[in-house]
This record gives sequence, C-alpha cells and structure tokens, in this order.
Amino acid sequence: MKRTISVMVGKGSVTHNSRSFTTENVDSERTHLNIDYCNEPIKKVYHEMFDEALKQYNDKQKRKDRKIPDYYKHIESGKQEKLFHEIIFQIGNKDDMSATGEHAELARAILDEYYQGFQERNPYLRVFSAHLHMDEATPHIHIDFVPFTTGSKRGLEIRVSLKQAMLIWDSKARGRATTS
Repeated sequence: MKRTISVMVGKGSVTHNSRSFTTENVDSERTHLNIDYCNEPIKKVYHEMFDEALKQYNDKQKRKDRKIPDYYKHIESGKQEKLFHEIIFQIGNKDDMSATGEHAELARAILDEYYQGFQERNPYLRVFSAHLHMDEATPHIHIDFVPFTTGSKRGLEIRVSLKQAMLIWDSKARGRATTS
C-alpha cells in the first residue's frame, strides 16, 4: 500500500508538544508512547548560540543606541525573523497509518529514523525541541528549531536567519548532487 509523507509548517507550541498541557484531540492513555527527544528552554539556547557574537558586536559599537542588550528580546520584538520555526512530519493519514492501527509502529520507526539524522542533515537549524506523538489520530513528529547563519559581515557574526540557513543548505545540497 502506498502512503504519503506530509510536511507542515506549524506555529509552534512547545508546551503542547511537550504535553505541558493537552488538547481534546490527545488520548492521554497513549501519551506514554510518545518520544521526547529534546526540550531545551529556548532562552538558554539563544544564550548558548548568540551571547559571544552579541558581545563582539556590542564591543564594536561606538553609539549606545546601536547596542543590543538581549538578542532573544531583540528577535522577539523584531519583524524580520521569528524566534523559532516548527515543522511537523507525518506518515500516511488516520485511515492508513492510524496511531492505534496495525501500522502505527512502522510509522513510529520511520519518524524516529528521520529524526535521528535531522540535525546532521540540517546543521544550520538548531533543534531545541522535538517530540514524536503517538497519542493523536496519526503518528507525527514536531521539530522546533532556531535557524542561523555564521560569518555575517553586518550585525552579529552568528545570527538568526531562516533565509540564509536555507541558502547554505541548498548550496551544500546542490554541491553533493553535482559531485556524486
């Protein structure tokens, strides 16, 4: 039987994904079947990723009004970038890959394998929260990440940028495609 792979861009609800709260579409009797791969506080991740670059940037500034006191708050209040992005992967649908059906474990294994190599395949997407859900109608995985780029000439040397992260990924993917 053929099945589809669905990829959706989500708004991102880390508290729902980690089951800090549940909605009515969640079967709490199956929540123990979920896999929590990681669930780091996003502010901590921002400090780990950007504090050194922020300090270097601020040290170069001659005008106080150009200094950025907190990069997390800077991105949060800005209009150009989001704090993080979420993608959701699902195998099949509720009819052919139901979380309670005979193929639930197959879907779980496929999604688990996909996640295991995600960070290596996407080095400019820093995953901080990832959860495989088996307690809803279909098995699916939420991956929340901060996209970033390095070597920027303007602003912080390391900074949030979905566009640049995707351009780097695309150029590397094209390089692999042409060399093989």
